[in-house]
Parts: sequence; C-alpha cells; structure tokens
Amino acid sequence: MSFELPRLPYSQDALDPHISAKTLSFHHGKHHAAYVSKLNELVAGTDLEGKALEDIIRATAGNAGKAGIFNNAAQVWNHTFFWNSMSPKGGGAPSGVIADKLKASFGSLDKFKEELKAAAIGQFGSGWAWLIQDGNDLKILKTQNAENPLSQGKHALFTVDVWEHAYYLDYQNRRPDFVQTVLDKLINWDFVAQNLK
Repeated sequence: MSFELPRLPYSQDALDPHISAKTLSFHHGKHHAAYVSKLNELVAGTDLEGKALEDIIRATAGNAGKAGIFNNAAQVWNHTFFWNSMSPKGGGAPSGVIADKLKASFGSLDKFKEELKAAAIGQFGSGWAWLIQDGNDLKILKTQNAENPLSQGKHALFTVDVWEHAYYLDYQNRRPDFVQTVLDKLINWDFVAQNLK
C-alpha cells in the first residue's frame, strides 16, 4: 500500500493571521505532497515497500546509500508531526503533567520557550527544533534537514519547522518572529501532552 498525504488537522485558513492559507497551501499541498510522492516512487519494488513509515526511517537512518529514501520518509513524518504540533486554539500556558515537567526541566514556561527559540534560530540553514522526552526529563533538540528524534532513538513531543518554506511567504527572513508566534499563539499543548510517555 502506498503512502498518502495526510489531511491537515484544520482548514488551510485556520491558522490565520499567524500562518496564512497561502503558506499552508504551498507547504502542505506542494512540499509535503512532493515528499509523499517521491517516497512512494523510491520504495516501490524494494524490501521497504509496504513497511510502516517509522520502520523505513529507522531502517535507512545513517545509510548513505538510502539517503533519498530516508530524507523523503523523514520529511513526511516531520511535516505530519508539525501540523499536529499546532492548533488554531493553541498557545497560552499548558496545565497538568506537561506544565509540571516543563517547570522541572527548564525552570519555567518562558525558559522553555527561550531555549527552543534559541535552538530554532541557531539551526543554520534548514532543519527543525524539537521538544523531546528523555526518561523523566524534557530536552531541546535541533536537527538538520530531514533528521528527526526518531532517527536518533529519541521521543518527540513537539516540533517547529525552520525550513524557509515554512515561514518565508508570511515572515520573509524573520525566522525569530515566526518561531515566537508558533510558541505563543499556535503550540498545541494537548498534542504535546498526548505524546508524553
């Protein structure tokens, strides 16, 4: 069975004015769709055909001969995770276990935002900034290009995409403003909490 482009968990205009429908149309409808299409093309007729997306990522991570498959599989997974990391009703402060874990790991919600923003801004070129769970601790991770926590045996809770196509139509070269907006207005705390182990 081939992979299909997952539907957005909200309408294309649902994140306005923070992320425009035009950006989501290109980012989801063109970029994400292209990764899905290319992945299907690359795994067809191989021993990876019919495997789960996560299994393909784990099987190809670090294998230079399968870099094309890894890059497309990881980007399919990363983007799906990113869409779910945001919500039109997102932002604000979390409550419950996730709030407690953020305070224990970072000292405060503001300190978490500072550290994640620094990782996102500090990622040279294309990549991702992640909130991950490592045992009982929460940590920040940044990855280049298609790399993700899954490929490193780590457990993701939240991500922000810092490839230019994620923000350029709305924010031009203002990556810090985009990241701050995601953290203040769009972060889906329910999704973060659901990902806790």
